[in-house]
Amino acid sequence: MNRFTHAGIVPRVIDIPAALAASLTHVHGPAGRAFLTALPRLAAYHLDRWNLRPDGPPMHGRCALVLPVARADGTPAALKLQNPDEETEGEPTALRAWAGDGAVRLLDHDPATGTLLLERLDPARLLAHDPDDHRVVLVIARLLAHLTARPAPPDLRRTLGAVAQDLLDRTPRALSRVPDPATRRLLADCAAAVREVAAEPGDRLLHWDLHDENVLGAARAPWLAIDPKPLAGDPGFDLWPALVNRFDPEDVRWRFDAMTEALTLDRDRARSWTLARLLQTCLWSVESEHEIEEEWLEAGRRLRG
Repeated sequence: MNRFTHAGIVPRVIDIPAALAASLTHVHGPAGRAFLTALPRLAAYHLDRWNLRPDGPPMHGRCALVLPVARADGTPAALKLQNPDEETEGEPTALRAWAGDGAVRLLDHDPATGTLLLERLDPARLLAHDPDDHRVVLVIARLLAHLTARPAPPDLRRTLGAVAQDLLDRTPRALSRVPDPATRRLLADCAAAVREVAAEPGDRLLHWDLHDENVLGAARAPWLAIDPKPLAGDPGFDLWPALVNRFDPEDVRWRFDAMTEALTLDRDRARSWTLARLLQTCLWSVESEHEIEEEWLEAGRRLRG
């Protein structure tokens, strides 16, 4: 029995947003439903363990609940409750390495449940609220340049080398399930691009999911990154989210050029690793029997061409 389900702990009342409940139930399958059931006791356990009191309405992403809280001394913080998986298990490792320099500060961590106690940022200062697409991309590019300048910690287990090999291993079967010849050719080209760079996957600390909704402001810094799904690798693998969020096909090349310049990346290698991200997202869609997003394919066509 997990510590947070101990019979002696009485769950405090928390509001679980309907959108989060739907995501956990319908997208994340049995593991998501089990986590949703455990959430009240999980929250109660950590509120008691770290002597926290709720301090505002809950926030959420697709798979995590974030509770604004106050610590015993009144310091505002955020309690992040999530179902740990391969992508999230390295989050505390990355946040410790960045130590608040360009990213949210980690205050405490429970390895058994993946729960994080974080500094509280300002949810009203979300980069997604900025209407200027180019300004948003440049903010993300500067943050990525700063975050990926640091080598990945030795104990970060997820590596781009392993990800690349996994993509190449899965591609042949996935291609056989793609009915459209043009899409098959594009994905085959992506796999060829991955083969060109797979032998040198890089060793930088990558965020993997830096887009406009994962950048918040704070009193101590204009913009800080949140919610990393970290791995060790080449920074070119980190460009994809900013290329396809707020998608504009006429803007793909400008965004790619602006980010490679800000990160001082070799454009050919960055292109190959960006096509690797396209391949990754498309394989997930094919394997889960979902339609591949046309926006992703168009971004790939414009980068390939």
